[in-house]
Amino acid sequence: MSVPSVKHATFTLERDYPAPPARVFAMWADPAAKARWFAGPEAEHELDFRVGGHETSRGRNSDGRVLTFESVYSEIVPDTRIVYTSGLYAEETLATASLTTVQFAPTDEGTRLVVTEQGSYLDGHEKPAWREQGAGGQLAALDAEVRAAAR
Repeated sequence: MSVPSVKHATFTLERDYPAPPARVFAMWADPAAKARWFAGPEAEHELDFRVGGHETSRGRNSDGRVLTFESVYSEIVPDTRIVYTSGLYAEETLATASLTTVQFAPTDEGTRLVVTEQGSYLDGHEKPAWREQGAGGQLAALDAEVRAAAR
């Protein structure tokens, strides 16, 4: 039997997008847009974007195990800030619990997005570096979504 463990970690990612904050914010609020850049084509995705609302993304990892990412929205300030708590489950096992803050700030060229995630990584099921890499990939997909919407 393994000994339960917790690793705490925080990361911040900053990205610039060539669109005003309202357009970038809309990509988080619109269920179809969010499914494209956040969940990807192979995953199930549901979004109830309101304070107290839930978001669920479910898919399979390379080992075939079901991964479920569930969030609850704590604060939504249109075009400015989103705060949510999440749990990542591998099958029925909680792998990570986190608090995420997303900030949108206008720049001369569009929007500066700052995402900060504070996580508790449980029993070695996930590593902070994996989560940060995954979030970076999602923000790159968001950039593609923002640019496609501008065409």
